[in-house]
Order: sequence, then C-alpha cells, then structure tokens
Amino acid sequence: MSSSTPRASRHIVQNEDLLFEVSSPGKRGYQLPALDVPAVTLAAARREIPDCPEVSELEVIRHFTRLSTWNYGVDTGIYPLGSCTMKYNARVNEAVTRLEGLGDGHPLQPEELSQGALRIMQLLSEYLLEITGMDAITLQPAAGAQGELTGILLVRAALTARGDARKKVLIPDSAHGTNPATAAIAGYTVENLKSNPDGTVDMASLDRQMTRDVAALMLTNPNTLGIFEEDIHRIADLVHERGGMLYMDGANMNALVGRSRPGDFGVDVMHLNLHKTFSTPHGGGGPGSGPVAVKKTLEPYLPIPVLRVKRGKPVLDYRRPKSIGRVRAFYGNFGMFTRALAYIMANGSDGLKQTTEDAVLNANYIRRKLQDVFALPYPTPSMHEVVFSDSIQAAQGVHTGDIAKRLIDYGFHPYTVSFPLVVRGAMMIEPTESANQREMDEFIAALRAIAEESKNTPELVTGAPHTTKISRLDEVAAARNPVLRWRPSKSEAAQS
Repeated sequence: MSSSTPRASRHIVQNEDLLFEVSSPGKRGYQLPALDVPAVTLAAARREIPDCPEVSELEVIRHFTRLSTWNYGVDTGIYPLGSCTMKYNARVNEAVTRLEGLGDGHPLQPEELSQGALRIMQLLSEYLLEITGMDAITLQPAAGAQGELTGILLVRAALTARGDARKKVLIPDSAHGTNPATAAIAGYTVENLKSNPDGTVDMASLDRQMTRDVAALMLTNPNTLGIFEEDIHRIADLVHERGGMLYMDGANMNALVGRSRPGDFGVDVMHLNLHKTFSTPHGGGGPGSGPVAVKKTLEPYLPIPVLRVKRGKPVLDYRRPKSIGRVRAFYGNFGMFTRALAYIMANGSDGLKQTTEDAVLNANYIRRKLQDVFALPYPTPSMHEVVFSDSIQAAQGVHTGDIAKRLIDYGFHPYTVSFPLVVRGAMMIEPTESANQREMDEFIAALRAIAEESKNTPELVTGAPHTTKISRLDEVAAARNPVLRWRPSKSEAAQS
C-alpha cells in the first residue's frame, strides 16, 4: 500500500464471536421486580425459545456496538456506487418526518383528519411536476422498479384504448437492468437497441427498429454510461411519428434537476427514484418511493386514488373508470414524501441546481484524475457518473472485481462492478455532490495506488481484501451452496 495513501483503520475487534457462541445457561439480559399480583399462566405461551442465546445485557451491548464498527455507509465515507446515487441523507429530513402528527399518521384516517398529510403530498407533487416538466403524477409506486412497471402499464392502457395495442418495447443496451424485466412483466417482447461508438442511441438502428409493433422506447437519460443523449429531441420525434411513446427511466435525474426537464424534451412518462435524487433513504429493501409523472394523454389511466384539489382542499379521487387500478395497498410510503419535500424545500431552486452541477463536476473531476491509469471506453463527456474499464489492468490478470475488493483495504466502499454490461470489465463510479475534494483526492489516490500495484504486485490485488474479518470468498460456491443458518458444533451441543 502506498505510503502517501491513507490506510484503512483497523476495527476495535476483528474476530467477534456469535452470541450463540458466548451463551451460558442461566444468563439474563434483564431484571424484573417481584410480582405484586397473582401469577397467571397462559396455556399458549412459550416457556422458552429453543437454542436462544443466554447472555447478559452488557454482552449484548458490546457485541452489537463492536459489530457496528464494521459498517460502512454514507455517514462514514464516500459511497461511489455508480447508478445508485448514494448521496448523504440530510438529518433535517429525518427531523421533519418525526414531527408529531406526521410520524404517527395512519393511512386509514379519514380525509378530513388527514388534510396536513394530503397537503404535503400535493405540494410534493407540484414540485416534482415543476422539476420534471410533466403534467400529472402519482406518488403511489413503492420503488423505482414498481414505478417502471406502472409507467409501462399506463402506456399499454393508453394504446389499447385507442385500438393500437402493440407487441414490443425497445430498450437500449445502456439502459438500467430492470427495464427489460419491466417490459416482459407488462406483457411485451423486449428488443435490444444497440449503442453507437459514442455510447448513445444509434439513430439508424432506432429508425430501423421503431416499427408499428413498438409500443415504447424505454430510455435512461443520462444513460447508464453517464452520457447524456444529445439526440433526445430527434429520438422523441421519431418515436412519436411512429405512434409509440417515450418512457424515461428517471434513475439518473441527479444530473438534470434544475438544468433540464424531461417533459421539455419529449418524454411521455417517467419515474423518479426519491432515494436517488431527493435524499430519502435507500432502505435496504424497506420503504421506498418511485413516483410516476406523465403527460396529459396518460393522466386518465393513473392508478387510483389520484390526488387532486376540490374546493380548495386536497382529496383522493377513486372514481376514475380508465385507471389501471391500484399498484399498492395504500397511497405510497408517506415517510418518503416528507423526507423528499424537506430536501427540496431546504435547497430551493438554486440549491437543487447547484446540487446537480456539483454532482456533475465531481464525476468529471474523478474522470480527469484517473483517465491516465484506467481505460476510458467512451470519449463522450460524462455527466454525474463515469465508467472506466479494467482493460489496462486485465493484461496483468487484474480485473474490476479485484480492484474493487482491494479498495476495501484502503478504507473505501467499492464502486459498481461489471455494470453496465455494454462495457467489458466496467468500473462505474458516482461520487454524487456529497463528496468533498479532500475525500475525492483520497479515493483517487487509493485507485492510483491500486493501478500501480496491478503492474508491480498483481497478486496483492487479486488476493484482496486483506484487512477484513472475512477474506475473499468463493463466490460461485457461496451462490450455489449458501450457509444461512448457524448450527452448534458437536462439542457445543454436548455442553448445552
């Protein structure tokens, strides 16, 4: 490891036993006062939980505190996962969300008792429509992938209503991976659209493939290579001339907010990832939000209920005969709405524009500082993320996965590995606007040091990580034969 590059600090404890392994019969993590009422035995109550660890309160506290020192996230360092936009989640968002009356609201409360919550949803909807340049919106979808599905179902409903049901959806090879799955689930055949040498949509291919069987083009803009589709107006015009619709995957809106509006360059329907662009938590599979914004032609088909204003008050409208129906049980994840609204209002229009410009500046700073040691597959200007390839290092037997694992030894979370698939050995980096120059310089120094190691001591990189509790795994064996449950050894079982 280069002496000029910061080393990863070692954790307090590298070898933490499981609570099962430190368990001793009779230990308790609590102490209750003696009963001052007659004891009651419930026939259905469990007297004990088989094999549950028996440990003290102090052991539990220290165990989980030590484990917490192994965590890495946006609160501890740069999180350069390209395509994910892992920005800092501002604490003001959390404070607002926990305000009395917001944090404990129930979705089954009648509308007259939920006017504050409905007004928040209405205001967020208005802001998102202004940001995107679209005409109508639903906040209901629970995540970006569900937003995609909602959007394509809207397209299908509109085309069917006009007697022009179609069979195919075009998806560029630079698109997000969920796009093909979305189109297939919606009942369409997926047709791949190749990129040109600049990494953008090949107009000749689009002209040839955009037939009367194509319902929509699903386009990510900027695309997953971090490149803005400069021919977006021509693309939209061609799709519309052939009777199709333009769906935009809004996952990369962090490169556009305040600078460019999808509705202005011809998009018919798009989803937004509140966790990417508007600083709500990613959630680890938990509550998310993927609002879908549409132009007027698709508004009648929005999922019910639709939020609208009636006599000056926001109401939920269920009487919509052309609606595709519900896409989830309640009207979205309200906690994500309050967080996103807090983020938008805290920044204001000037702040949101500055955020976009900073995100693009940071990505290009990293590109400029690393393009002499890592291959840059496309010369086209980068937006909020930059994609390198491992082709230089591959000559020494070092690949993108090895470099990513070696980054862990330097104290950084790895970038996105081997995606997008259009780039062999892809190294996808997105610093977002949250990273300052000092942190980016440390990250750049680490990657430059790894590039040097790849030339002189490649085995150091291919064997990484070296500083973690668990070293490199056999990923194929782990995927095929996962061990998901702890079982005591024979000696431990005999002792218990």
